[in-house]
Amino acid sequence: MSIDPDTLIDLDGVAFGHGRTLLFDGVDLRIKRGQVVAVIGSSGVGKTTLLRLIGGQITAKAGSVRVAGVSVGRLDRKGLYALRRRMGMLFQQGALFTDLSVFDNVAFPYRENTDLPESMIRTLVLLKLETVGLRGAASVMPSQLSGGMARRVALARAIALDPMLMMYDEPFTGLDPISLGMVGRLIRRINDAFGMTSIIVTHDLNESLLIADRVILLADRRVYADMTPAELRTATDPFVRQFVDGAFEGPVPFHQPAPPLAEDLFDRAAHRH
Repeated sequence: MSIDPDTLIDLDGVAFGHGRTLLFDGVDLRIKRGQVVAVIGSSGVGKTTLLRLIGGQITAKAGSVRVAGVSVGRLDRKGLYALRRRMGMLFQQGALFTDLSVFDNVAFPYRENTDLPESMIRTLVLLKLETVGLRGAASVMPSQLSGGMARRVALARAIALDPMLMMYDEPFTGLDPISLGMVGRLIRRINDAFGMTSIIVTHDLNESLLIADRVILLADRRVYADMTPAELRTATDPFVRQFVDGAFEGPVPFHQPAPPLAEDLFDRAAHRH
């Protein structure tokens, strides 16, 4: 199998599920180096599961998941940990260590994974905090931060080791419009400045269309659509259109399948007598 050096993520025929229920069935996806890719879809469709497959937290039942040409499912623990050190993850709530200052939160990956002297760690931490605009908050505790600031500190920590791949799980949730726009533009700027590749799982379609190179729509246990933001805005597929417009009517029904209301009410009345 030939490996395209420009492709960082390669999913080929991936199936995953629990028991006999498949969440994914034949997922094919390729993400090129340097891209920002947004992953969208209905709740429960498997967006976060996709990140977990790429990060090796779970293993596909069938097919292959390759990162930088390496088959994730075939790695032993040592190899998997080595690969994960080249990945960064920003969780939905930031997951900062509440008993550590902003500085020490960002310093944590250096202290845990390198033998760098504290003087160099200090320089690197301040540079990363400067990148997210929070060098002046280095001594602040997480409890003193706003939601947007906490998310930016978490981003500084996630990029501490200059990962080749950044994965974001709902990075815009709970943010006010100013913080949301700030985080979105930081994701794009950091991706380009550090030569990273970014995957963003999100429900915020508007912000995603502003910063993403491609948008992946998951549905029906597969990649239902893979489009540029411009293509998504002008798509005519009924399901894609309903998702983009947030339409009430469309292929995804409001009502769950049920007997006619009058029939159901009549049956219930009959059972009471």
